[in-house]
Amino acid sequence: MTLTPAPEPVVPRPGPAAPPGADGPGPGPLLPRAVCEAALTALLLFLIVTAVRWLVGPDPGSAAARPAVLGCVAGTLLALLMLSPPGRRSGGHLNPAVTLALWRLRAFPGREVVPYAVAQLAGSVSGVWCAGLVWGPAAGRPPVRHASVRADPAWGDAAVLAAEAGVLVGSTLMLAVLLASPGGRRVLPYAVGLTTALVIGVLGPLSGGSANPARQFGPALLAGGTGRLWVYMLGPAVGAVLGAWCAGRTGLRRPSSR
Repeated sequence: MTLTPAPEPVVPRPGPAAPPGADGPGPGPLLPRAVCEAALTALLLFLIVTAVRWLVGPDPGSAAARPAVLGCVAGTLLALLMLSPPGRRSGGHLNPAVTLALWRLRAFPGREVVPYAVAQLAGSVSGVWCAGLVWGPAAGRPPVRHASVRADPAWGDAAVLAAEAGVLVGSTLMLAVLLASPGGRRVLPYAVGLTTALVIGVLGPLSGGSANPARQFGPALLAGGTGRLWVYMLGPAVGAVLGAWCAGRTGLRRPSSR
């Protein structure tokens, strides 16, 4: 589960098949939108690795300021990418758990969840790989490690899983509230960016603060640290489903039109 204002904020259409950031008369063909998701996710991960390379790599001792600074950077980048033309076209999910949540909230078609998730995960690997090409061995050495997140040693798998799921429960409920009104849709990118910044700033030193399977997928693969990858993949997905269920129980989820 990330602010510079744009001239025209994202206003998603109310139809159940529309991505949350889409403009225009219709969602358009799936392939171009999936390509946008892959490209945007790749750019996001490239910039995150770059930020970690220059914020953490040169001075490993500056641990106290890292989560807050990285949170602000990631949140701002995420909001800007959502507001960009490709983000408007695809919806700017950049997170398989968000795509899953939007489907369960009946704001995104179920048949497009897997293509979007595959595109986002492929973009994650591509972005991290490109960052490694640009920054060389420094991107893979400690403490950068391709910007892979790591939990505090005192946090076991169950605690990290609960934290990752809890973030997505709250984020999904936020999405449900914001998607319920045009005014909420306009501020959605900013709300997502701010939430991302807070999650990284608060949970970064504890659980790792990923809340996005694509955020950890590429970095963990290229860093060779896949031991806990399943936690960062499963936790947000479980949270997305639970959050949508809670939204339905509280009347926030839109009724099905099919």
